Amino acid sequence: MYKSNEILLWDQATVKLLDVRHIERVQGEILHKYKIPASIFLLSVQGSAQVQLDHSEFSFTGFQVLHSGKGATLNIVPTSKNFVYYIIYYRAWIQEEDLFQSQYCFSPDAPILLYNKMQLMYQKWNEQEERLNVKSLFYQFIHQVLKELHRKETEVKQTSVAVQVITYIQEYYAEPITLDSLAEVFNFSAYHLSSLFKEYTGMSPIDYLIRFRLELATELLMTTDASVGEISASVGYKDVYYFSRIFKKRKGVSPAHIRTKESQRPKVAESPLNFTTSSIFEPIVQQYINNDNHYYNMEKGELHMFKMTKSQTTAALLLCGSLLLGACSSGTGTATKEQSNGNGTVNQATSEESTNTRIVSTPKGDVEVPAEPKRVAADQYMGHLLKLGIVPIGARTFMLDEGWMEKADIPKETIEKIEDLGDFPLNLEKLTMLDPDLIIGSIDENIEQYEKIGTTVFLPYWEGLKTAGPLDKFRSVSKIFGKEKEAEEWITEYEQKVAEAKSKLAGVIKEEETVSIVQFSQKAVYVLAAKGGNYGSSTIYNMLQLPPTESAKNMAEGFESISLEVLPEYLGDYVFVYNGDADATNKAMESNIWKGIPAVKNGKVYLYGDNYHDEFVMEDPFSLELQLDTIVNLLLGTSK
Repeated sequence: MYKSNEILLWDQATVKLLDVRHIERVQGEILHKYKIPASIFLLSVQGSAQVQLDHSEFSFTGFQVLHSGKGATLNIVPTSKNFVYYIIYYRAWIQEEDLFQSQYCFSPDAPILLYNKMQLMYQKWNEQEERLNVKSLFYQFIHQVLKELHRKETEVKQTSVAVQVITYIQEYYAEPITLDSLAEVFNFSAYHLSSLFKEYTGMSPIDYLIRFRLELATELLMTTDASVGEISASVGYKDVYYFSRIFKKRKGVSPAHIRTKESQRPKVAESPLNFTTSSIFEPIVQQYINNDNHYYNMEKGELHMFKMTKSQTTAALLLCGSLLLGACSSGTGTATKEQSNGNGTVNQATSEESTNTRIVSTPKGDVEVPAEPKRVAADQYMGHLLKLGIVPIGARTFMLDEGWMEKADIPKETIEKIEDLGDFPLNLEKLTMLDPDLIIGSIDENIEQYEKIGTTVFLPYWEGLKTAGPLDKFRSVSKIFGKEKEAEEWITEYEQKVAEAKSKLAGVIKEEETVSIVQFSQKAVYVLAAKGGNYGSSTIYNMLQLPPTESAKNMAEGFESISLEVLPEYLGDYVFVYNGDADATNKAMESNIWKGIPAVKNGKVYLYGDNYHDEFVMEDPFSLELQLDTIVNLLLGTSK
């Protein structure tokens, strides 16, 4: 294998030497393991040491050769008085893809030949005019190494790239990791790295990452008193709401229930270390913060808008390189420079060129879309699509387990037909494989990526920190598909239900009385605005037209972040409390400040919601129907 494949690779590769070093370590010297910044050859020449490469350990005595690719963790512990070695840092790649990631270690049969070439390289490295000579010596060194490998192939211990990726994930699981960031670390294309990993483990790198994170979270839930938020952050999910959703989707129960329902189970439950890997791995637990995103930014803290960081967006763009452009150019949508109307809604017009397409106007210009798209992928608007009779072929993870689904009796079989495309931005590799004829994107930064894969319509869900009126939002979605009639039929029915609800509530709230909506987090109190808010505010204020306070009317954004001490100044005669964070809500309600509020004393406080897994999170038609019933039942005292 080495004499044919390896020599061929080296012959065709572009090679760049980065450094040649001579190092002497002393026994007892405190060293810190470090991440190798490039591919290396290490040649030990004197003394002994224990060398750890990722989770593989080697005993070095005398002459030993070690090779590894970029991204591996190296640790050297001298076991003799001195340990002396040379190390070469290099980069070699073929057509922009690094294939020199293999890890191996062996004792050479002709160590002096390797030593002489290594010593000469080191001596000449700092002489600029000798660099070409050093490179020639490096090729001679490589040739000798390959000859040695060919002779003793069965004795060489190698670590596959997949195992290296697993090691990396187990150490850096709490940091932001994407397929593209892994590909960058290991110098592979995202597609090739994913294929190698899946061939070795039977799953994708990101699926392994999610499983590893959730198993660690399960262990913490069952063995510590840390809050769900603390555990979420410690395993890489800054957004506790997103963590709770993906946990429930994967585990079948919420994090809050895992302690009460599973704490008595044996602690030998499925572990990420039992996945298809090598037996040499042990979990490495470090505490980092990730930057997974949600969709409502309050105080730029606990609840986050759907907004990707610049680095994440750049990384994702790499996946849509020349390969995707070549494969998908036929599906790319066409946008003109003409802009839509100022309110950012999507307007439909008839295409004059073809009866099989239509033109929709978006905030990014006009886009020609199929008249009757059959393969729709979307990163938002699940309830809107299903209400219009459209079942997408792929959607964002969050959309596949939204809180209203079970209550709205959405068939499980329907959801199972939809491919899970991950978080923002959608998994571009999976999205490409689905071959969508229409993509709906709600985040501006992601649209350019989607357009490289297929016809894309940009329909923003949020406008700054505000959300558009839910009925207008439904109309905008319907116009993409030419289903305005179906949308208006539902809106008419819904408005009739609203009128009936208002009739039932007549007299419950007296003239001159006002209503407030609040939400508690660990860091602040949020008072929701009369316009542009979320978590039921549109149903309470805009649909049922319950009277807001002056402060709620005058909020520039969809909410205002305040301290508990000034909360009484913002509250009306009736107070709705959205129970997004049960711990924070209970703590606030036990305070003397809360107990002294007139609405509290008068028993006019209404607690609703279920820790972000309920119908108040979204504003699709199904959610609006459920919200209406919930609020009316609360005010009439008929809640179950």
